Amino acid sequence: MDFKPTALIYSSHNRGEYLHRDWIVQRALDHPHNKSVLYLPFGLESRESQDFSWGTFKWYFDRFTPFGLDARVFFWSDNLSRHDAEIFFNMVENSEVVILGGGDVNLGFERYDAMGGYFFDDYDRFKNYLHQRQNTGKLTVGFSAGAAQLGDVCEQDDYHRCYALIHNVTTTLHHEWGREADLGELARRFPGHLAFGLPNDAGIASNQGFLPSGNKWQVLQFIIDNSWDFPEDSFHIKTRQGMCIEHIYNDGRKWTFNGGDVMVRVFSPDYSYQGTWIMMPNNPTVYDYWSQSPSRFVNIDHIMAEH
Repeated sequence: MDFKPTALIYSSHNRGEYLHRDWIVQRALDHPHNKSVLYLPFGLESRESQDFSWGTFKWYFDRFTPFGLDARVFFWSDNLSRHDAEIFFNMVENSEVVILGGGDVNLGFERYDAMGGYFFDDYDRFKNYLHQRQNTGKLTVGFSAGAAQLGDVCEQDDYHRCYALIHNVTTTLHHEWGREADLGELARRFPGHLAFGLPNDAGIASNQGFLPSGNKWQVLQFIIDNSWDFPEDSFHIKTRQGMCIEHIYNDGRKWTFNGGDVMVRVFSPDYSYQGTWIMMPNNPTVYDYWSQSPSRFVNIDHIMAEH
C-alpha cells in the first residue's frame, strides 16, 4: 500500500531545510517531468504583503532551479478576470505541489472560494480541485493559516468550512508552552477529531484511502525539523528548544509526538468504529492509542489486513 503523503500541514518560522527540502521540494523534483511548486499567498491582504510572503519562499526555491524546480506563484487581485481564474485553476490542478500560504484564515477562505463562486458560480470549486489533487496522488501543503484550512475544523473560522484534506484532524499553529488550554478546548469541542499543537518547526504529513472492507484508513507521519540554525531566530523555533508535537485527548489525557512517529487510523463507514495506533522509530511495539498500551499488532500491514 502506498503511504506517500497527499497532504502536509506545518508551522515554521523560516525555511528549515528538512521540512522544505525533504518533504516539499524533493516531492516535486522526484517527478520525471512535472517539477512544479505553486505558492498561494491568498491570506495576505495587500499585494505588497503577498509579495513579501512569496519572497520568504522564493529565495529558498531559487536554490533548486538548477535542478529543474519550477516555482510559481499566483497573487490575488480584486481585478482578476475570468481568464485569470481559468489560469489559476489550471495551475492548481496540474502543479505537482501546491502550498496554501499563511496570513488570515478567513480571508484566504473568502478568496479561494470566490475564485470558483464569482467566475464559475461554484463556491466549492477550489475545495473540489484540492480533493481531485489528493485522489490523483499530488501533494497539497498548508503552511501556517493554510495548515488550518486543510484540516477538518479550525478555531479561526468558527469551526466550519475547512477543506478536510486531512480527515478528522485539527491543529493549533505556532503552538508553544502555555497554550495547552487552546488545544484542550479543540479536543473537547470536537471529540471525534484529533487535536494537535504544531510548534515552529513541525508538521504532519498524511495519506488516506479505503480498504477492501469499505473502511477508511489514514496514516499520519509526524515531522520535527531542527535544521534552522540562526541564533537570532532561536526564540521563535520551539522545536530547537525541545518542544515536540503536543496532543490532548478529548478526556484530557496527553501524548507527545516526536519526529518519525506514525499514527494509523481506521474508520468504519458510519464512524461507529475508530481504531487508532501509534508507532515509533526503533521501537517494535505498536501502541493502542486509546489505552496507551501495547497492542497485538506488529506493523501497519497487519493493522490494514485485519480491518
